[in-house]
Amino acid sequence: MANKQIPKFKNEDDERKFWETHDSTEFINWSNAKKITFSKLKPSVKKISLRLPEAMLEELKLLANKRDVPYQSLLKIFLAERIEKELS
Repeated sequence: MANKQIPKFKNEDDERKFWETHDSTEFINWSNAKKITFSKLKPSVKKISLRLPEAMLEELKLLANKRDVPYQSLLKIFLAERIEKELS
C-alpha cells in the first residue's frame, strides 16, 4: 500500500538514481492503476550506418520483395524477432 510522498527531483538523472534504489510500491498504489495505450506515440529512432556483404543485401531485398515490404523494414522485423528470442 502506497504511503510515502514522492520527492521532488532537480533533474531526470536524480530521478533515475532514486528509482534504481527504491521500490515504487512504497509510493504508488498500483491497484488503482489503469491500463492505457499511447497509440500516437512513435518510438524514437536513431540512424546508424550498417555495412553488409552485397550478396546478403541482395538476398534481403529479394525476401522483402516477396513479402511486399521495404528491405529496411524487413531487416527491423528480423532484428526484433531475434532480439526477443535471445532475451527470452
